[in-house]
Amino acid sequence: MNSGFFAQLEDRARKINSLLCVGLDPHPQDLAASTPEAAKMFCQRLIEATLDLALAYKPNAAFFEALGPQGWQVLKEVISSIPEGIPVILDAKRGDIASTAEAYARSAFETLGVDAITLNPYLGYDSLQPFLRYPDRGVFLLCKTSNPGAVDFQDLPLGDGESDLRLYEKVALKAQEWNTQGNIGLVVGATYPEALARLRRLAPDLWFLAPGVGVQGGDLAATLRAGLRADGLGILIPVSRAISRAESPRQAALDLVASLRQEHEAVLASRVAIPPFSPDWAALAEALLEAGCVRFGTFTLKSGLQSPIYIDLRQLVSYPRVLSQVSRAYLKVLRTLSFDRLAALPYAALPIATTISLLGNWSLIYPRKEVKAYGTQAEIEGEFRPGERVVVIDDLATTGGSKFEAIERLTQAGLVVEDVVVLIDRQSGASEALSAAGYRLHAVLTLSQLLDYWESTGRIPGEKIAEVREFLRRA
Repeated sequence: MNSGFFAQLEDRARKINSLLCVGLDPHPQDLAASTPEAAKMFCQRLIEATLDLALAYKPNAAFFEALGPQGWQVLKEVISSIPEGIPVILDAKRGDIASTAEAYARSAFETLGVDAITLNPYLGYDSLQPFLRYPDRGVFLLCKTSNPGAVDFQDLPLGDGESDLRLYEKVALKAQEWNTQGNIGLVVGATYPEALARLRRLAPDLWFLAPGVGVQGGDLAATLRAGLRADGLGILIPVSRAISRAESPRQAALDLVASLRQEHEAVLASRVAIPPFSPDWAALAEALLEAGCVRFGTFTLKSGLQSPIYIDLRQLVSYPRVLSQVSRAYLKVLRTLSFDRLAALPYAALPIATTISLLGNWSLIYPRKEVKAYGTQAEIEGEFRPGERVVVIDDLATTGGSKFEAIERLTQAGLVVEDVVVLIDRQSGASEALSAAGYRLHAVLTLSQLLDYWESTGRIPGEKIAEVREFLRRA
């Protein structure tokens, strides 16, 4: 739950129906004279023209610092002139450690009195701590910037076993980890809508500051489609020169906000049919596609049938981040159940259940597919005591056949089974069959939910979704 700065931001966004962040960048060539007073007049003109349209203002510290000590004083005066209730974000991109970072934080939040600041996170968490100690103020971490050179470092693959993860995505994941007080956002360039979409899936709740619309060529519609949160908020569109250099800054701002509102409504209208997916589940649905765990095409199933969809969660072993996402999703279901141990079904569920075991600190056993003909000749691997209650973990539920085989081995060993938990219920009769035998099936997601989500977000063409639905109806 956001508080402080981001709560203020959300309240104003709803009140004025705007996502526009007006940049206050007094370029020397835009001033009547290269003086602090001219910079002040330039900024005040923009503020007066956009007071009812700006969700926030973003003064760029560099242009004021270049004017010397008086420029710094003008920056403070410009910030003070912005009415209370309108957030002010200092674009300073600070990045340092220890006492230097503490001084920067005092300068921004106490001396200048801004509500938020942009920071460079590449020195690590300790460089951010002095700023995060102000819980009512916000910080935007540079994540995927709008300039062409962003690809030089930010797009580098990590090469640590998470082959699909890039450096900028690691920044987003760390930001979520550090966001314990709800005061962290990300700077994500509008010039890279594909990266923007990837980051929205990784960080479904964070606010994005998305520079690049306007002079840098970022597309407004694509930016909103990729960056808006599920609640229709979560993205700030900063614009400076397209407003300040217009013949009428007021009219330019009016036109821009009108376009913002129109595109915003269009994006929300396209999402009307999305079922009530939480941001976590939406991110999971996207991750399953990206990891190739769900594929659309023509596939021959074990039964010999030709299927337009194939679900293979064995792929998860090659995608540690997605495996962790999947396993955490199981936790929410498992914490509502009563049991002594997990019982995983070989083979797809073994890595999933192992990760769940580590995350939840639950003991794990599994019934073997083939009984050992040597050693202990065990049918069930792992330690357990007869009479204990186990919850069965599997990847999918189709008809329930494989579940009954495993349950039989577990009950023959004296264990009690009441619940079966899967990631995806294909809705092909497993729930009904298990229920008739006295067992409860719990699914993190149903295939219908996933199909509805992918169709509504445009991730999978409607004709392919229709083909799968018809196949499931006939199967």
